[in-house]
This record gives sequence, structure tokens and C-alpha cells, in this order.
Amino acid sequence: MPRRTGLGRGLDALIPGGEEWSPSEGVMSIPVELIEPNPRQPRSHFGEQELTELADSIREHGVLQPLIVTRDTHQAERYLLIAGQRRLLAARQAGLKTVPALVREATEEQRLELALIENVQREDLSPLETAEAYRQLVEDFHLSHEEIAGRVSKSRTAVTNTLRLLKLPGDVQQALAEGRISEGHARALLALPTLQAQSAACKTVLHLELNVRQTEELVRRLSGQKPPVVPRPAPPAEIVALEERLRHSLGTKVSLTHGQKGGTITIYYYSDEELEAIIGQVLGEG
Repeated sequence: MPRRTGLGRGLDALIPGGEEWSPSEGVMSIPVELIEPNPRQPRSHFGEQELTELADSIREHGVLQPLIVTRDTHQAERYLLIAGQRRLLAARQAGLKTVPALVREATEEQRLELALIENVQREDLSPLETAEAYRQLVEDFHLSHEEIAGRVSKSRTAVTNTLRLLKLPGDVQQALAEGRISEGHARALLALPTLQAQSAACKTVLHLELNVRQTEELVRRLSGQKPPVVPRPAPPAEIVALEERLRHSLGTKVSLTHGQKGGTITIYYYSDEELEAIIGQVLGEG
């Protein structure tokens, strides 16, 4: 089986060797009341419906993938969860007394890292939950953005941009957490120079129900940026040829704009004498 990618050094040893598992791999049956939640679990919200659906599945089929735990050094015979918090919550909801689990030695950093990787790979985390997990890896464990990117199989730029969400004012973060704005909206608002400006712009976005592209345009206007100039398409060759014929005939610059229902001809002159000469040619008075 191919080796897992994106895991931090030493984390491969914490994970079962494949999708199937057996007691020979060290899986134990552990009472659910002896397992404490991972204090470094980055995911703070679990939807009721998804837990109910998983609990129904567990009642019918059992826990198909073992949890990963480590022994609690402060409380004898108790365990700290490393990965599988959703399965643990659903198992409790399903009324299970015990769950299958692999007991591993793990540092505090590894507990956070593996919980983060598990959620990121399943796309379970909200943008702010991911950002908070990254922040812990940076501030508590002194990892660089590049090192985090390697562990979670993301680009360094993606990690940096996600961390920047934590710089938004509280009301904007709340709107993002509640799903009233998207991560795209939030990234656009970050371009404004002050927290007050970001907060005010967010209120406008919510009031007018702006999409991400409209929010980017709002931010450009508030920042005093001019909208990008869209270059005019080159005229067709036959239009260029007509302009050249008219220029040669009238002896001055001529511009021709042609549309589906007609168009315009613009004749340029640079003196009264030149105007009189052009009028004479057009009216056949020359």
C-alpha cells in the first residue's frame, strides 16, 4: 500500500497500517467513559444530523475504524483521544459501552497535528477552526508555515492566507463562522487597511447580499483603486482596410466603429483649412 503523504515525522507510527484492522495490530476495547476528548482537537462544532447518522451506522455495523488514543499520564487508567472524536461522540450517542482503539505514545504536538490532519483530509474543519489549529502549531510548537504546509499537504500560501483570517475583527469572524459570509468574502475584506473598515464593509456585504466578486469590487472602491482597464479588442482586418482607404482618400486620420446594426465613422481634422478641404471632398465641391 502506498505510504501516506503529508504526515509529520513520527506520525505514521500512530496510524493503522491499512483500511482493515485486526486485534494483532494492538486494537483494544476501551470503555468510552475512560476516554477524554483531545484538548487540542481543532474542530469545535459537530452537527447534530451528521452525529445522528453516524450513530445509526454504528448501531448497525459497529465502529469500523478504531480510535487512536494515548495514555493519560496524569490520570491512571484513563486515555486521551488523539483521533476519532466524531466516532467517539457518535458511539456514546449509539449507547456503546466500549469502542475499539489503538493505544499509541504521542506528544502534545502530535496529538494536535494528527487531529488537524484527520479533519483537514476529510474537509471537516471550518476556515476559522483550521486557522486556529495552524496558529497553535506556529505559536505553541514553533513550526513555520512551510513546515505546516508539508504536514497537511497544502501550499505555504494557502496556510498563510488561512492564518490571516484570524486578523479579521470579531464581528467579521463571527459572520464567517456562522456561514453568513464565505471564506472568499473574508479574504477580500482583508485587503482593507483597518479593522473598522473591514467591519463596515462586512455590514455592507451582508445588507446588500453581495457575492464575492461584488465584494472585491466594493473593497477596490473603498481602497481608492481604479477598476482594471479592459483592453479593447483589435478591430477585424476588413475594418482596418476600410479605415486605411478613407485615410488615404481624405488625407487625415479616420476611425470606423462597426456593429451589428450599423456604426460610426470619425474623421479627425487639425485646422480650419483642413476641415474645409475635408468638407469639399465629402460634398464633391473640391
